Order: sequence, then C-alpha cells, then structure tokens
Amino acid sequence: MRKPVNKPEKTASAASSFAPAASAQTLPGFTHSRAQFEELADAAMSHARKLGASDVAADVSESAGLSVSARQGELETVEHSLDKSLAVTVYIGHKSGSASTCDFSPQAVRQTVQAAYDIARYITEDPASGLPDEADVAGPQAASLDLDLFHPWNPSVEQALALALACEQAALQTSPHISNSEGAGVSAQQSHFFSAHSHGFRGGYASSRHSFSVSVIAGQGDAMQRDGWFSAERNAARLASPEAVGRYAAERALSRVGARKISTRECPVLFEAPLAAGLLGHFVQAVSGGALYRKNTFLAGSLGQPVFAGHVEITENPFIPGGRGSAPFDGEGVRVTPRQVVQAGRVAGYFLGSYSARKLGMKTTGNAGGSHNLRLYSRQTSAQDDLPAMLQKLGTGLFVTELMGSGVNYVTGDYSRGASGYWVENGQIAYPVQEVTIAGNLREMFLNLQAIGADAYTYGAKTSGSVLIARMKVAGS
Repeated sequence: MRKPVNKPEKTASAASSFAPAASAQTLPGFTHSRAQFEELADAAMSHARKLGASDVAADVSESAGLSVSARQGELETVEHSLDKSLAVTVYIGHKSGSASTCDFSPQAVRQTVQAAYDIARYITEDPASGLPDEADVAGPQAASLDLDLFHPWNPSVEQALALALACEQAALQTSPHISNSEGAGVSAQQSHFFSAHSHGFRGGYASSRHSFSVSVIAGQGDAMQRDGWFSAERNAARLASPEAVGRYAAERALSRVGARKISTRECPVLFEAPLAAGLLGHFVQAVSGGALYRKNTFLAGSLGQPVFAGHVEITENPFIPGGRGSAPFDGEGVRVTPRQVVQAGRVAGYFLGSYSARKLGMKTTGNAGGSHNLRLYSRQTSAQDDLPAMLQKLGTGLFVTELMGSGVNYVTGDYSRGASGYWVENGQIAYPVQEVTIAGNLREMFLNLQAIGADAYTYGAKTSGSVLIARMKVAGS
C-alpha cells in the first residue's frame, strides 16, 4: 500500500513564464480605472445627500477572470468572466437601505441611490445601525497600505489549457493503477474596488487569486478511490508546478486503494493540516458577532474564558505581504491590527463588525467581512513535529484526510462528520479507512486538543499544522 507523500513545493512553474509584474497604475485586465470608481462613488454619495440622507456608503468593484478545465486530454469548459457593481447604503438616522447596480450610467446611479433611500425611509429603525464610529475609521495612510495583493495573470485559453493538460497527464502517468480522471482546471482571477463613506473613509485596492487543481481515480470496480489536489496563490509565479500537483493528487488517490471499514470505537483522532484549518473556522464562526448577539453559539460569553487546552494560541495578522487574508482595512473601512485571538487557551478577542459590536455593547474588532490570516499553533510544538512525528504522537488511532457533510451544531457544539483516512498503529499507517463517522463536541475537542504539528499548511486565510484530539467517537461497521 502506498503511503501519503509530501505535498508539492511551491516553486516557479510554467505559469511564471507569462506572469507579468503587478502594476498599480495600469491595472491590466480591467476596463475601469480607480479614478472612474472614485467618480462613481462620489456621484452616488452626493445624490444621497441631496435626497436627505444623514449618512451614505458606496462601494464600486470590478472582477475579471478565466477558468479552463480539461478531462481525458481534451478541453472541457472555458469560462470568461467580467463583472462590475456599484453598491450603495443610505442611512436616515438609524434606518438604512441598500441597493446595487451593474449599470454605471448617471441615470442608473441616481436610480440606485433613490431605491436605497426609499428602502431606508420605510424600514424599521435599529439603534445599532449606522456607519462605523469615526474614531475607528482607517486614515489615508492605513487605507493606502500596499500589501502585495495584486499579481495579474492573463493567460490565453491555449496557455491555460496546456497547463491543465500537463497537470492531468502527470497524474495519469504516475501509475498504471490511476484508472480515470475527473478533470483538471486552471483559474486566473483578479478584482479591484473602491469604497467611501460619509465618515471620511476613502480606500480600495486590487487583488488576485490563481490556481491549478486536478482530481483522479485509482483502482478498479468496487476498489476505486478518488482524491485530488490543488495549488492556489495570489502570484501565479508562486504556484506549484502543474506536474507536481498532478503527481501528488495521484499519490493521494493511490494511497487510498484497499480502504476498509473499521468497527465502532473511541480513539484519538489526528486531523490532516488542511482539515485542521476547518476546525479553526468552526471556532471563528462560534465567536463571531452575529452568532454572539443572537446567542445561538455554544461559545457565547466566552471572552476571557478557557476554551482550548492551555498550550494553544491563535493569532490574527492582516498585514502579511501577499497573504490570502491580508487587508489594510476591513469591509467597513475600519482600521485593522495584528492581535492575539486566543492566548494560553483563553479567548482574548471576538470577531466583530460595527453593527454586532453595538448589539453587544462592545467595540468593533475590524472584522466586518471576515477574519484576516489566522494562525493556530501550540507553544509545545517543536520544529521536529512533522507529520511522521504527529503520527507517533497519535500512536494508535484514526488519521483523517477527508471530511464529508456539514454536521456542526453551533448552538450546542455537537460535531459529526463523515470521514476517511488511515488507521494508524504504533505510530505507523496500517491501512486506509473509509465510510466512518467521527463525532464529538467542539467544546470538548478544543479543550482536549493534545498537539499541533509543525507541518503548517495555509488553507485560504487560515494556517495550522495537523491537530491531534485526545479522544473522539468513531462510528464504523
């Protein structure tokens, strides 16, 4: 049986030969300039004030992209996208209304503002409604901070297809036991926006995200197993090579051939690093504003309380250059800052925008629109705690590499997910496992988090190593 192999390194790939340097002035690939966006936002805000709005916010954006997929050596789909939008929120005291349009003509802008104003006139007043407090708004210097987020990549359909085919071919050629392909894809996406509101905020920036992906099938008949892999970066030159992505996807599928069920039991569970980022996401949702002020979270009132094992830390850093969760300000134009979210296992901060903060009688944390580059780690982790070392810490138990379903109850914390992975005995992978369900309660899982690996992996805007939970229920045959 094949064992999981190391993930492909993010080295210069075929994409790097035609990935131009970012240019904040020309914004290649777009049809509108920053100056045009500013004019549209100012026109919308001016018209709102003429109508009698007490406050107004405007957001103008544009996105462009290309997605190409191939299967069995042939082009399957080509999707070009070019979208634009003007969104306006009008406030009349503590009443608000929002409207949007993709028509940038002066008449459409006025009609959109009028629609937002009319909604605000008749909506119920909400004391928490309103723009962020002026003291929290990011100033010009913060709003213009360059975080290296924009790396335009504009491959032709032929170039993108060649990369997708190389990715799929590498997977198929890894072993004769790779029996089929579910296809490979290449995506090149970029966007830019400008936001302004009447509490003095003005700011915007361009960003990009590009990726390769492939999924293949190993084995025959009832023994067939599927798995895949991807590489995603803001800068196409930093993507793993399509060949490396293809080979790793094939190795993952091959390592699952011969998977079997196991009997129902309780045992330690080790979550692979990309899945550990999902556990971090569950925590974020449970301590985010909407869930907190509605009191539909098992972590209501947890500020200052021990939620994780005492060695666990979580940090947030919006200013990592090129980070997928980096931003100079949040979705309301509020200042952001690096901070400790969990310290020595205790909750040191929530995730709040201005509205949820007011509902809770607190201050915004600069998280309108989401979190920024979270990192889950342990003060007990050493540089030697790679995946083999984490398997040794697991000892005998389940190593989970895939989760299915969305069985998380945020009111109670109950957790139940379909899973597959590997049964581990004495720190060594014994055989692949499929068709099991792992269950527990997030509160207990967090408190019983035994170790976090040094095999850190960034999935989206969350970074974590593999995570070992002391005990969970595993339902099998």
